[in-house]
Amino acid sequence: MASHHDRRASLIERIEALFMQHGAQVYDGARREPVTALQHALQCALLAEQANADSTLVAAALLHDVGHFLDIRPEAHDADDVHEYRALALLAEGFGPAVIEPIRLHVQAKRYLVATDPGYAATLTPASTHSLALQGGPMSRDEQRYFEVLPFATRAIVLRRWDDLAKQADKTTPPLAYYLRRLADVPRDPAFDSSAPDASLSFH
Repeated sequence: MASHHDRRASLIERIEALFMQHGAQVYDGARREPVTALQHALQCALLAEQANADSTLVAAALLHDVGHFLDIRPEAHDADDVHEYRALALLAEGFGPAVIEPIRLHVQAKRYLVATDPGYAATLTPASTHSLALQGGPMSRDEQRYFEVLPFATRAIVLRRWDDLAKQADKTTPPLAYYLRRLADVPRDPAFDSSAPDASLSFH
């Protein structure tokens, strides 16, 4: 049976291959953004680092959209691609809930923020606004209450805010290889309160 270290190394190789194959893709049509998929991932990871996030959140920031690279089909602009779920089984081969759960919840975090933060919707790009409607729109009050008590919900909100900011054309970031090396050292089951981000994390 392969060791955890071997499974992690194999997974990182798979992640690298996915970024090499699909990272240069651009979001077209109603999903158009000013960055490629790889640029978006690197910017998001950099924002996490700059906020002094722990290594699991940096990993989640880098990998939150890997689901876009799986089960590639002709793009449908009028349907939710549920990308937040597609990569969970793959990522579970090497990472624990501290990485996987913020990824799983980052779309729901957008729905939550639209419903609870009066100024948030105005910060979304047209593409993100378009996908919001497909993803269910603002949460109802019952949905908000359910979301708020989920483990990792607060960390998913922090990830969501970086996700929204990581769309700057031509922004300089470390290369993919730098973050792939960081993935090797991410603890699988870190000991911390999953309901709260690091005290050093910024919500702004």
